Amino acid sequence: MVMNRCIKRIIKTNIFLFIIFIGTWCGFPPTANSTDKTMSLKIALLPIIDVLPFYVAETEGYFSRAGITVKALPVVSGLERDQLMQVGQIDGMLNEMMSTAVFNRNKIQVKIISTAREANVSSPLFRILGSPKSKINSPLDLSGVPIGVSKNTIIEYVTDRLLAEKGLDRGKIILKSVPSIPERYQLLMHGQLKAATLPDPLAKSALEAGAVLVIDDTAYPRYSVSVLSFSTASLENKPNTVRLFLKAWNQAVQKINTDPERFRPILLKKIRVPGNVKDTYVIPEFPVRKVPDKEQWSDVMKWMAEKGLIKSPLPYVESVTKAFL
Repeated sequence: MVMNRCIKRIIKTNIFLFIIFIGTWCGFPPTANSTDKTMSLKIALLPIIDVLPFYVAETEGYFSRAGITVKALPVVSGLERDQLMQVGQIDGMLNEMMSTAVFNRNKIQVKIISTAREANVSSPLFRILGSPKSKINSPLDLSGVPIGVSKNTIIEYVTDRLLAEKGLDRGKIILKSVPSIPERYQLLMHGQLKAATLPDPLAKSALEAGAVLVIDDTAYPRYSVSVLSFSTASLENKPNTVRLFLKAWNQAVQKINTDPERFRPILLKKIRVPGNVKDTYVIPEFPVRKVPDKEQWSDVMKWMAEKGLIKSPLPYVESVTKAFL
């Protein structure tokens, strides 16, 4: 009898282990480790196309299946997003390398754990446009012409870099601060700005309405990158939850890249897409499991130091980590 009971226990144990093995082999995500203080996250998200993987993961149930709770905090500006991070109201955010570096000027407060979106040869993030009422057609036409941008942001950085690549003298690059993207769009379309840099899909909308493409970042895609950054406190206190979040995000990315049109209803519900391109705007391919490389980080640091936004370049390894990929 004792022998039979032992054999039954062994059989039950082996069946249990087999189920775990099959679940792991099939890609079922593990639940967050009990060492995490909580299994919940709050993420600040701008209403831009870069955040589409989040809403796909939420809608498809990838977060809940991973055993974590993730709450989106929609924000209308980078300033609002950064304020939430500064006071500890969020764990993570979609931002850019400049924003991360500003947080880390005096003390490492946040780290980049993944690239969220990047330009590629077929999908730009930013376009420099001429007004429909201007005669601007090429980068050299912008010599001495005020270009509407958001100062001290990735938009200013990309504008500087793209025009320099096309041979425009830096002394002839004149930038006009128009922080509000909708206002910048309106000023461009009414001719009150002869040129402006706009993000897609708003830039695509401007083109459809008569604006002129001067240059976009498909020519030099390494300059345009958005990222996911998390506070160091969250990375230390709930690393497994963050890891599961990123796994769900990448699962959503793979689904989007495989069948983008399936997710257009989510895109139109959650993200601002102008009416004249809502049915035709091509949903871009998203990067999977990567972070900005050292050269990309170094170029941003060089630009920020030249602008006086940081005293000296910050080390790559202190602000960017691959540990959660």
